[in-house]
Amino acid sequence: MEILHLDSLIKLLVAMLFGLFIGIDRQLKQKPLGIRTSMVISIASCLVTLVSIHAFDKFSGPDHPNMDPMRLAAQIVSGIGFLGAGVILRRGGDAISGLTSAALIWTASGIGIAVGAGFYVEAAYAVVLLMFAVNVVPLLIRSLGPEVLNKHEVSVKIITEANFVLTEVIQKIERRHLGTQRKSRGPGRSIRRIKIKDLEDGRQMIDMVLSAPDTDYATEIYYDVKQIEHVMSVEVAQL
Repeated sequence: MEILHLDSLIKLLVAMLFGLFIGIDRQLKQKPLGIRTSMVISIASCLVTLVSIHAFDKFSGPDHPNMDPMRLAAQIVSGIGFLGAGVILRRGGDAISGLTSAALIWTASGIGIAVGAGFYVEAAYAVVLLMFAVNVVPLLIRSLGPEVLNKHEVSVKIITEANFVLTEVIQKIERRHLGTQRKSRGPGRSIRRIKIKDLEDGRQMIDMVLSAPDTDYATEIYYDVKQIEHVMSVEVAQL
């Protein structure tokens, strides 16, 4: 029995360590999934897996021929989805954030299950590949991949003067990237979605989502749009 307890303790500690690695990565990037959350998920998943396996060893027999040692652990995969849904945020339109953190929540539970079942090496491989996929691959794509992949989305809300031709504003926003030599080398800004609304005082509000190069900061977009004639106010938000 003491050997069993020691083995369970080692598995829980390994699960906590792997969960710590995932949490540190998210915490450094200031994402919703933090260190404590990821460790709790990994430890709890490992614990439930251990209970499921050892319950089979303890209670299985002629009276319980249909016992499945991984049935309880299988419920973790579906149940953890509710927790992952809590970190997914919709910021307007089709702009969604938090998907990576939600996926890592699900993965942390999977790593806990793997450790609880005794697959230490496989869980370690998974953690290494996760860190590589989340941190290294995006850098490789940014440096070696096509320019169209090196873009981010920015929400821009503009209020213009009354009776002004809105087409000119839209054209100037898309062509502003040609104004500097540094920006002209990369892909320009493009409008992904646009909504125009009339205000009570006769002015118009343009609500759009821009796809801009990664080197094109939100502050630069703000000042560029602010300088366009007949633009009264500008609101820019990074998606």
